[in-house]
Amino acid sequence: MATHRGRGFAAINYPIGMNLGGDPSQALVHSNPDGKFTVALSAIDLGQGMKSVTRQIAAETLGVPVEDVYVDTADSDTGPHDMGSFASRGTHRMGNAVIQASNEARSVMLEAAAEELEVDAADLVTDGKGNIHVKGAPSRSITTMAAAQAAQFKQGRTIAGRGIFLIPLSEVDPDTGEMTPVSCFAHAAMLVDVEVDDETGEVAVIDMQSAYEVGRALNPKLVEQQLRGGAWMGMSHAIWETTEPYYPSREHGPEDFNSYLMPGPGDLAPHHISVLERPAPDGPYGGKGPGEMCANPVLPAVVNAVYDAIGVRIDDLPVTPEKVLRGLRAQGGAKPRRML
Repeated sequence: MATHRGRGFAAINYPIGMNLGGDPSQALVHSNPDGKFTVALSAIDLGQGMKSVTRQIAAETLGVPVEDVYVDTADSDTGPHDMGSFASRGTHRMGNAVIQASNEARSVMLEAAAEELEVDAADLVTDGKGNIHVKGAPSRSITTMAAAQAAQFKQGRTIAGRGIFLIPLSEVDPDTGEMTPVSCFAHAAMLVDVEVDDETGEVAVIDMQSAYEVGRALNPKLVEQQLRGGAWMGMSHAIWETTEPYYPSREHGPEDFNSYLMPGPGDLAPHHISVLERPAPDGPYGGKGPGEMCANPVLPAVVNAVYDAIGVRIDDLPVTPEKVLRGLRAQGGAKPRRML
């Protein structure tokens, strides 16, 4: 009996969002009298960092400190319309809507500041630190708080903006029905090394190496964390997780989190990540967002690595010890595809 090592590779192109029905996202931005801004969205942060990224996008566009921006996703009934948090569309769709809304709010803010400074709004710039000043004359300035208070209490202005991002509908070939259902693609490639025990049928992932093209990484740390967590989730789906029973009777299957099989901390493999930045022409500041593709390449890479290690091709996930042992028995033992 022996342990066999194998390496598997997988590459994917992942579509960002859809364009059926235009796949719209809307955003609202408004300033409070203290110069802080609230961004209202109806898309929900599922833990992917959407609120952090849209907060950054709003702050960059408004020209204010990121700590002066709050993102509210409290209620989809009363908030602006959004298609939802799916299809890895958050950064791309909502980010573009936030840019549009923030630009509109910024214009009103600069008009209010211009009236107070008695200059043309086109001559004003923001410093990203809470100040608005005349180009080339930083001493002639006003804080964003003072501009917001002047707008509301003196000028009768509402510093607010509305934004919507809509994907142009694809042309449809009248003969074939062919169309383009998405606006852009992200890309990934992954190498996975595994060890397969031909006595127990157990598979252990021992190393992962990946390269992800995500447009522009608007928040590099969030991107890395999402890629790392997604890869571990993909590894779990490949080898552990299932909602189906192993045998005809349901009593042998998982029923709750006490019996649901998942990897523990000791099962997690080292993951070496390379992030490739190729700014998307239609993305917010070039971003696309990694989204669901974090987990996708791991599954075929693990299956290919098992095949490389013992010559057993498994096409039904997860790759359980039972399936490995049945495959080994059917082919008369391990037959590695190559020598490492």
